[in-house]
Amino acid sequence: MKLPNAALLAALLGVFAVTADAAQPSVWGWQEQARLMPESVAMKARLDTGVQTSVMDVHNIKRIRKNNQRWVQYDIQVKDPETGRLISLPFERPVERVLRVHGVGGSEKRPVVSMDICLGEQVYREQFALRDRGLTDFPLLLGRRTLERLGAVDASKTMTVAPTCKP
Repeated sequence: MKLPNAALLAALLGVFAVTADAAQPSVWGWQEQARLMPESVAMKARLDTGVQTSVMDVHNIKRIRKNNQRWVQYDIQVKDPETGRLISLPFERPVERVLRVHGVGGSEKRPVVSMDICLGEQVYREQFALRDRGLTDFPLLLGRRTLERLGAVDASKTMTVAPTCKP
């Protein structure tokens, strides 16, 4: 059966759309594997509609001045893939802004930095409020500002796609 040109074009575009969507899910799981870029540090992330700004679990936060600007130094703890032991990786970024968080125990100021994060095949430039969260299963909480760019979250799904971005 011969398809008219418009129908053939629509069918081809539909095939390409399915192929492109296969790389990035249209619906993400409530937890996903992510990579900090360009360092390619693997981290577990919880997609959290309960927070506005994304949060990163960091340790040894030090506020410094560099080139007459506010910067922050901090460590990120990750498991060494070979030994399974926790290791601390040092990071340093300029402070984009300071987030004031109000809670039951009062208010606290958290530095916010921009970092690149890989989810699936895409790198996203995101802002993270830095906080020592103590013992936690999820070193990254991706908040609503990030989720606006990602799409829907299905609470019944986890780890829908592995990060494949190259440094």
